[in-house]
Amino acid sequence: MQIKILGPLSAEANGNSIVPTAGKPRQVLSLMALHPGRVIPVPTLMEELWDTAPPVSALTTLQTYIQQLRRKLGTAMGPASPAGARDVLATRYGGYLLQIDDDCVDVHQYEKLLREGQSAFEAGDNEVSAARFRAALDLWTGAPLVDVKAGPVLGIEVRRLQESRLVAVERRIDADLRLGRHAELIAELTDLTARHPHHEGLYSQAMLALYRSGRQASALETYRRLQRGLVEALGVEPSPQLQRMHQAILSADPLLDVLSGPCNASTFDLFAA
Repeated sequence: MQIKILGPLSAEANGNSIVPTAGKPRQVLSLMALHPGRVIPVPTLMEELWDTAPPVSALTTLQTYIQQLRRKLGTAMGPASPAGARDVLATRYGGYLLQIDDDCVDVHQYEKLLREGQSAFEAGDNEVSAARFRAALDLWTGAPLVDVKAGPVLGIEVRRLQESRLVAVERRIDADLRLGRHAELIAELTDLTARHPHHEGLYSQAMLALYRSGRQASALETYRRLQRGLVEALGVEPSPQLQRMHQAILSADPLLDVLSGPCNASTFDLFAA
């Protein structure tokens, strides 16, 4: 079985889709796929489907959704499958369990690559780090579960994944900057800072990429744009780290050079106290 969550929901067994058309069974499948091998308690499933106001028939309705998923699963697996649908989507005391390997779900492939990329990053192996983060990000085909109407439980998972993706992008850019790819990153960072106008980590990377590309004035203007945005929206100045980077750009500090600075620090932390 292969399940994809990092974009539109996709789930296949033997090449046949098992994604239901109705909304709530899609929520059930999505939530269980996020935690393969773990029992999802009935109250958690009910919270996802009906928040704090489940109908009187909630338990019976949930059982109907499980039966629908098992039917689709059984049809896709076929009669020759050594395991039945009830073995894969199993009932356990107090909940239900999707018995598949973590590697069958793209989220878990993604998180494994993230761990490998972070380990390489901390070890100063920039080539491996950038490659692992890039491979992780390549698994994304859109917003997570973009075609599933998420309830309160899935909503938290979706926000977690979106934040994780942004962190992965930032770490990948850190590794690329260490490798001297500053010029190639300018267009991407221009887009990212426009989409995330208060994200100081991305602004620090944009400033550094511009400076290393011989565009000191543009790097300083990028800082001023962030400063104006923070003051107008939140009434605060940029962080001390970014203020120190601004001063370093004004004075052409050697720490800004590609081969300077700690080998395992993020761009944002180059001028941490």
